Amino acid sequence: MTGYGKAETKMDGKRLVVEIKSLNSKQVDMSVRMSAAFRGQELAVRSKLGKLLERGKVDVAIYTEELTDGAETGGYTPINKGAYAFHLQELKTLCPELTDAERAMAVLRMPDVIKADEPAPVSDEQWQVVEQTIDEAVKAFVAFRVQEGAALEAMFTEKLDAISALLAEVEPYEKGRVEKIRQHLLSNLEKLAEETRKQVDSNRLEQELIYYLEKLDVTEEKVRLKNHIKYFRETMSQQSAVSGQQSEGGVGKKLGFVAQEMGREINTLGSKSNQSEMQIIVVKMKDLLEQIKEQVLNVL
Repeated sequence: MTGYGKAETKMDGKRLVVEIKSLNSKQVDMSVRMSAAFRGQELAVRSKLGKLLERGKVDVAIYTEELTDGAETGGYTPINKGAYAFHLQELKTLCPELTDAERAMAVLRMPDVIKADEPAPVSDEQWQVVEQTIDEAVKAFVAFRVQEGAALEAMFTEKLDAISALLAEVEPYEKGRVEKIRQHLLSNLEKLAEETRKQVDSNRLEQELIYYLEKLDVTEEKVRLKNHIKYFRETMSQQSAVSGQQSEGGVGKKLGFVAQEMGREINTLGSKSNQSEMQIIVVKMKDLLEQIKEQVLNVL
């Protein structure tokens, strides 16, 4: 949800600037800073941008700047000369111990000595210009988000490919588990007395093997993890198809839920791993998934 967009235009001899910035947030958290002349339209701006931006901690700035210094005041706030002279004379009477420079500095801090004129309300024609500039800033903002989204999609694809490759590495260790469990049980039986060993029921031994194999079987976890990875990819592809367009809702939350389900399967896979090699693979998968979860927060 990180994004930035800026648009500028000329309006009545001034430069009109609209800036939109956003960071991660679960919903729209908007801060709007506007020139005094535009403040009457703040609710309209919030409503307009709230529908377009969907989610994010959004900071909006709409302001004007002077274009030329040829104006009568050069774009600066003029000093009220009458108020300045009045306050200066008062300070000379009340505070004769002050120097001229000290009195001048004190007078310039008086609220009515330097005071900008109240801005005139914007006309309908002027507000149309402002709205057009806002639309241009939104376009730049969305384009930035699309670019960031493409980078995130490439990163997600890379991490998912790595998790899939690690999942494939589990299979060779899984194939040798039956024989390892069998040898482990037989070696323990060898330690028993000869009389006890003769009493071992081979059928019961096979039953115990089946029990252990069912308990440690990871086939279901592997299948579910593959399906979650597939669904994660499909969801990304659907969002890519509508990038830059107004959608009914983002997929960031959905991808977050899918990532959580992937984590559950990986955790179960680790708990069933009875080999250090498999556990190392699971740790690597967890590391990759954490990187995905961190960046999913950036997705709408």
